[in-house]
Amino acid sequence: MKTTCPAILVAAPASGQGKTTVTAALARLHARAGRRVRAFKCGPDFLDPMWLELATGHPVHNMDLWMTGEADARARLHAAAQEADLIIVEGVMGLFDGEPSAADLARRFGLHVLAVIDASAMAGTFGALAFGLQHYRPGLPWAGVLANRVASERHAQMLRDALPADGGAAPSGWLGAVMRNPAFTLPERHLGLTVATELPDALARLDAAADALVDTPLGQMDAAALTRWSVVFEAPAEPAAVAPLLAGKTVAVARDAAFCFIYAANLDTLRALGARVVFFSPLAHEPLPACDAVWLPGGYPELHAEALSASQVSRDSLAAHVAAGRPVWAECGGMMALFDDLVDPQGQSHALWGLLPGVVRMQPRLAALGPQKLALAQGELRGHTFHYSRCETALEPVLHTASARAGAAGAGEAVYQRGALRASYFHAWMASSPAATAALFLPEGATA
Repeated sequence: MKTTCPAILVAAPASGQGKTTVTAALARLHARAGRRVRAFKCGPDFLDPMWLELATGHPVHNMDLWMTGEADARARLHAAAQEADLIIVEGVMGLFDGEPSAADLARRFGLHVLAVIDASAMAGTFGALAFGLQHYRPGLPWAGVLANRVASERHAQMLRDALPADGGAAPSGWLGAVMRNPAFTLPERHLGLTVATELPDALARLDAAADALVDTPLGQMDAAALTRWSVVFEAPAEPAAVAPLLAGKTVAVARDAAFCFIYAANLDTLRALGARVVFFSPLAHEPLPACDAVWLPGGYPELHAEALSASQVSRDSLAAHVAAGRPVWAECGGMMALFDDLVDPQGQSHALWGLLPGVVRMQPRLAALGPQKLALAQGELRGHTFHYSRCETALEPVLHTASARAGAAGAGEAVYQRGALRASYFHAWMASSPAATAALFLPEGATA
């Protein structure tokens, strides 16, 4: 059946405008008021959802019309609308960037767009940007515009005056101004925001950001005012049943500060396949639990290379697992830990686990970014790639991913294999093909 709930998409003209801070602050503000808030992240991302989960107290899933698919997004929005007072979706990059873009998602589901603009170095141009974002594509549901990183009340008034008036009345869509304040700055590093759980004052930062919204028109909206952004969400079609291809199997997943890039939906997919999921921490020098297969997800091995080098208990138990012919799927950071050596951003070399021959080198420039797909005999996995390192190895790839972008150059990401161990920079969205996912964790899925 249909269900109705206020829903907005927080967007911007570009990356770095403060979308995550505003999204998390708004979610935190309403959660503190006792409202049920559900948040989502548009596009592939591991870090922003951690901040949104902290703000809402609920798991945050990704949605993307290509990677996760329209049916998945529709089902998640409908389920959220049944239990929420407000749905907030954080956009990705600029509002119209990418194919499909955040704007495409907003139009597909009727999400009202709240534009966040870093106005720190502008005045009248603020109005032109806001007008362009609202009218560039006809039919885009519009919530309004919020000025971010504003210098003063006088600056805020200049920005408000720059907005085109609606019928000669008040400026159209003005939702207020947030002043510059280091108290709620979310720190960043090379892959994006710092992991929320690494900062002891993370929640305090979100509370400070929420406090900054209190005096804005956006922050003063109560439950009744939010109804102007109500969206009717259609009931999704019944999802296809997932065959229990991993029934009776135990999959061990590395999970700690070095291996933290884990989509909640991937764990859900493994469990839907019938697997029992258990966790271990290489940084805590934990041995591999009794298991049939292993998933080494991405993360920050380069920040913890010295500790991983010393994690011989984890390394030896993983080596024994591989020697016994049991499957391992390692992606991005998980793969990096498997090579002989890792050269960190400071140029220091660390001996790592030596299950794959070669060296991984960090570099200051981005090595790869974008949506990717991996074709296996059992189906096509969709996902993405995003890394600053490159690997030097004598291994010949057994497969390559392909870019989802038409006309993209290059052969995609290499997939390396040794026995039942397979590794790649590719981050898989496992729900895109449960059958292909199962093949990564079954001995018969390996192609010698």
